[in-house]
Amino acid sequence: MKLINNKVLGIFIAAVAVNCFSVTDVAAQNPVESGKPTADYKPAFTGQTRITGVKTSTPLEISIINGKLENPWAISVLPNGGFLITQKQGTMVVLTADGKLSKKITGLPKVDASGQGGLLDVTLDPNFAKNRMVYFAYSEPQTTGVVLAIAKGKLSADETKIENQKVIYRATPAHTGKLQYGSRIVFDKNGDMFVSTGERSDKEIRIQAQHLNSSLGKILHLTTEGKAVANGPFAGKADARPEIYAYGLRNPDGLAINPQTGDLWEAEFGPRGGDELNLIKPGKNYGWPIITYGIEYSGKAVGEGIQQKEGMEQPVYYWNPVISPGSIAFYNSNVIPEWKGNLFVGGLSGSHIIRLVIKENKVVGEERLLEGKGERFRDLVEKDGVLYAVTDNGNLYKIAKK
Repeated sequence: MKLINNKVLGIFIAAVAVNCFSVTDVAAQNPVESGKPTADYKPAFTGQTRITGVKTSTPLEISIINGKLENPWAISVLPNGGFLITQKQGTMVVLTADGKLSKKITGLPKVDASGQGGLLDVTLDPNFAKNRMVYFAYSEPQTTGVVLAIAKGKLSADETKIENQKVIYRATPAHTGKLQYGSRIVFDKNGDMFVSTGERSDKEIRIQAQHLNSSLGKILHLTTEGKAVANGPFAGKADARPEIYAYGLRNPDGLAINPQTGDLWEAEFGPRGGDELNLIKPGKNYGWPIITYGIEYSGKAVGEGIQQKEGMEQPVYYWNPVISPGSIAFYNSNVIPEWKGNLFVGGLSGSHIIRLVIKENKVVGEERLLEGKGERFRDLVEKDGVLYAVTDNGNLYKIAKK
């Protein structure tokens, strides 16, 4: 295990140990974001952006327990405490609980790893301890372009291969672009899956996030066989895919269920400005690309340059300038009591982990952790009170109570 012992982190740990703030101290803290917004749009309500800052009072020990991963994209914790990790170029590895490489998994499907594609999310079946089933997402090359594919298979007893793998769903239509696949997978309490899909970025296709006959820019609700969960919000509606649960999303790389409430939360990339945190409700339209708090990379307005429209949902929270939310995870442990129920966001371009304090479905406090490390935090998971994070640089962080 390699402990991080540089000056920047020393200052950070000293700060959290000495400056003991709690959620009740929110009013005394300035917002953590002080940079100039990319787009000078007004929020729809107070507290929708740049909320007051909070600081963790619990002393933390932060370490890198593996520094040799190859572009890790997603991490799941195995029942024995080890880790199953996907790597962008198309490989999976199994690590021991202390981060040592244990096995390399072979026999995975061909992926298109160009752009933002590759082997993406991985999630264990809720009954994995008995059935050893694994669900994963990847960008699948086809003759007409690339699609996001959702597949499943059985992790062999020796943890060296995924057996009997098959694709259970493809997010169509295919597109020649190589950006914004989305692709997080989470299981609900009934053993069905929510799957996020990106709208694939390009102007000619992004409007399909608004189309109910397209899989792009959506939250899907699927059975483990890839079929639409019965009685969805668009079941029986003409020219609509019955698996669609919510729509109007850009690039939803963050998806998590609050274990305390059962609510489904999503985080997505804005363009320039306007990264969003959304509370997902069935049948709702989250607005992209009609409304947004961001602008085009060219500096021009997106569409009509509007941020609100009747029939379209407002984000619970947004960031401007962007932090590029790569993943989200709820902390559901009493080990660090002040973190229980908080939502953690892995920032890619932001190069930090964000802690959000949420009360009654509103963000009431924000903190930035691990700033100054130059890391793009790709995925997060909490296990037994410890937060683990993988980064594009190939590091697996362990963030624990000291």
